[in-house]
Amino acid sequence: MRYANCWRTVTATDLTLPDAQLQYHPGFLAPEEADSLLATLLHGVNWRQDRIRLFGKEHLIPRLQAFMSDPGIQYTYSGLRLDGDVWLPELQALKKRLENLCDQPFNALLLNLYRDGQDCMGWHADNESELGTNPLIASVSLGATRRFRLRHNASRQTHGLDLGHASLLLMAGPTQRHWQHSLPRSRRCNDPRINLTFRLIHV
Repeated sequence: MRYANCWRTVTATDLTLPDAQLQYHPGFLAPEEADSLLATLLHGVNWRQDRIRLFGKEHLIPRLQAFMSDPGIQYTYSGLRLDGDVWLPELQALKKRLENLCDQPFNALLLNLYRDGQDCMGWHADNESELGTNPLIASVSLGATRRFRLRHNASRQTHGLDLGHASLLLMAGPTQRHWQHSLPRSRRCNDPRINLTFRLIHV
């Protein structure tokens, strides 16, 4: 399996859930590196609030987002097509670091900015056909700690995980086929959080 090296080399917590391969590393980035990257991205990314189509109606997504990729890569979800911006040097370097770690290339990055606890992400899976059958998603969190929720499609079993500043969550194997995930609103959070999800889009 292509992600095997990733599982061996990262000192992290394996999350034992049925039909899933998940691993959480709470200190993937050094604190000063994470602080610097957060500041750079807050002010150096062309954030936008897109509309998506759900159940035949268009809605503003409750967060800001951006998309970066190798040339010619597009990403489509919920009726929205994203064309990739050029990689920022700091994110290009982080991409190469994750590629070396995971023994897999990444050619796209979805960036989400949650401005405070009122910004959120609804239940979904990263199961678009262009990601393949068993995609490996490398998710880096910066800024405020937020509660990440998982829900099994068949059993409806749920699991929660607090994703902290400078952390890395790896989702691989059959996870996206059997589980959905979300980031619910939080009344106690007043600070921004940025989530970086590196992925391989097959063209």
